[in-house]
Amino acid sequence: MAKRQTFRSVVRADDCDKLGHMNISRYVAACSEAVFDLLSQVGMDEADITTGRRMSFAAVHMECNYRAELHEGDAYHMISRIEKIGTRSIGFYHRMIRERDGFEAFDCRVTNVLMSLVSRKSVQIPDDLRADLEAWEARAA
Repeated sequence: MAKRQTFRSVVRADDCDKLGHMNISRYVAACSEAVFDLLSQVGMDEADITTGRRMSFAAVHMECNYRAELHEGDAYHMISRIEKIGTRSIGFYHRMIRERDGFEAFDCRVTNVLMSLVSRKSVQIPDDLRADLEAWEARAA
């Protein structure tokens, strides 16, 4: 399976919780950012979502593993791959890498469905989008 960097950031003070480490909500937010970056790399950018096709992927299931704490000032990046493309759904796998030591701090498998932003219901992945997703995955190998 291919993988490619899809998001990069630094933990800010407001990303941290009362325990002094990055809050779980920021880990999930990083997955969301990684998906939108990946979709942009595929050619499905914000204009396509908001004024074009008016569809986007929505997360419906996540399985996450928190492996190491991240603290304020820690730089990290996400590595993502596509695991499966179905009729209406897609499976992404994301790994969060702490940059100072290359340690995998977090990983997550996410199932998303393609949703019409007009009807708010799932729709089939169009053939051209499927081809673009498959080509992205092949190039990233």
